[in-house]
Amino acid sequence: MKFTFLGTGSVKGAPVYGCECIVCNRALANPDLRRNPACGFLEIAGQLGTVRLLIDAGYHHLAERFPPGSLDAVLLTHFHMDHVQGLFPIRWGVGETIPVFSPDDPKGCDDLFKYPGIFDFSQKTRPFQTFEFKDLLITPIPLVHSKLTMGYVIELNGKRFAYLCDSGLLRRDVKQYLIDQPIDLMILDCEQPPLETAPRNHNDLTRALEIFAEVQPKKLVLTHISHNLDEYFINHPNCLPENVAIGYDNQAWEL
Repeated sequence: MKFTFLGTGSVKGAPVYGCECIVCNRALANPDLRRNPACGFLEIAGQLGTVRLLIDAGYHHLAERFPPGSLDAVLLTHFHMDHVQGLFPIRWGVGETIPVFSPDDPKGCDDLFKYPGIFDFSQKTRPFQTFEFKDLLITPIPLVHSKLTMGYVIELNGKRFAYLCDSGLLRRDVKQYLIDQPIDLMILDCEQPPLETAPRNHNDLTRALEIFAEVQPKKLVLTHISHNLDEYFINHPNCLPENVAIGYDNQAWEL
């Protein structure tokens, strides 16, 4: 499995419009340090060939990144705009229908359900109900957020990849599932630096590291990062334990 980040930013991204903090100034000066909205790409070589999954779709330039025929399916965690906005311009394309697996949120986002174009939104995911897609076993796991949200555990040949974004504190049954199904690579929402009070809809660094200690994935990579958290990392360069890393746009991780 190979996972590539297309976007690792919080809803504001980086640079934040009008912000003059050190993080936003350096992102303006160096495009490699920008953070696009949440989006990733998973490539998995199986017996039926390579499976190519887009996970979330906040990235604005999907048409340039993925020519027709290069995506097998889309996995959506939820229907907030910063996780689906990349689908809007390419839905009007022509060609084969692309299945979209998503939580059963009847509202969706704007008019995506009314005018789906080349996307098939009929594939609804249910908590802990594993389904097969090509060679893969995909298990949706419910996350705590302001909108109906699922994370996903994707398994092939005993290797497990987990994508958990957006999430607040994990439910007990979710933690237990992740402990019982050991995770090789976990991508986890971590929006804010350490806070005195746990945030409601996203993790701060304190809670993300607590999840790492409890679940014990082999590798944890943080995403959905705000400019506030990036500034904290600049001022605390050695704050992360071994096997925990900061995610960056265009960075790739292999299992």
